[in-house]
Amino acid sequence: MTSLLLLVLTAAPWSSMGDAQRAEAMVELQKLPTLRERLLSATDRFLGTQYVLSPLGEGSGRDADPLVRWDAVDCVTMVEQSFALATSKPETLVEVLTRLRYDGAPGWETRLHIMESQWLPKNVERGLLKDVTRAYGGDATRSVKKTLTAATWKEKGAVGLALPEDKQTRGTWTFDLIPAEVAAQKLKNAPAGLLVVVVRADRPWLVTRVSHVGVLVQTPKGPMLRHASRSFKKVVDEPLARYLSRNLDFGSWTIEGLSIYEPTLPAN
Repeated sequence: MTSLLLLVLTAAPWSSMGDAQRAEAMVELQKLPTLRERLLSATDRFLGTQYVLSPLGEGSGRDADPLVRWDAVDCVTMVEQSFALATSKPETLVEVLTRLRYDGAPGWETRLHIMESQWLPKNVERGLLKDVTRAYGGDATRSVKKTLTAATWKEKGAVGLALPEDKQTRGTWTFDLIPAEVAAQKLKNAPAGLLVVVVRADRPWLVTRVSHVGVLVQTPKGPMLRHASRSFKKVVDEPLARYLSRNLDFGSWTIEGLSIYEPTLPAN
């Protein structure tokens, strides 16, 4: 823990570094003993980074934003880039990030846009994430579902994605969550560096129930959510209980609970 604390106290932002300094910092990350610690340390250097919605793209085509960006993140891209930084060498960063974000080569149609039906199950299948919600939620854990049909993909929000029919995921996905009312208490002893996925009430006309993602941080004051916040316009550490309280009824789209995932490395 001492080495991790020193990294936290001395961490320069990723955006302030040149390529050589960033490569050196990535090498130092690999010396931390666990993947959770490496992920958490990678997120330290994003603290204070400005929030920009969807700052990453494919560098050309429909979304010409860059494949990697250090001066701006949203909730998902902070997690993705931190995971890639924690699990790659400088020369393989883009390759690892591409694997997290896409089902194949980088492209709008191959990007894993939807958490429940694409991003989470694909990265669990790859051995990069493990659903540990029930391990921390215990008897309070509930299973919920999200169903996507041909009709869902004709709704306004889905039409905006402009995905061809063969890229429109259809079916029902079941996943666990810890109810929002007890989540902060249930996670008070969970290890830092877990992924926190915010699940809201089902709206059949939307393609997702997931509105946000961040990383769990533990402090003497209790569990914190480290996240790229639209409200604060930057990456912050926010008491988890306060986050849940102020977002419990976000525009009438109620938070039902949190799904928890542990970052892992594939066996081969």
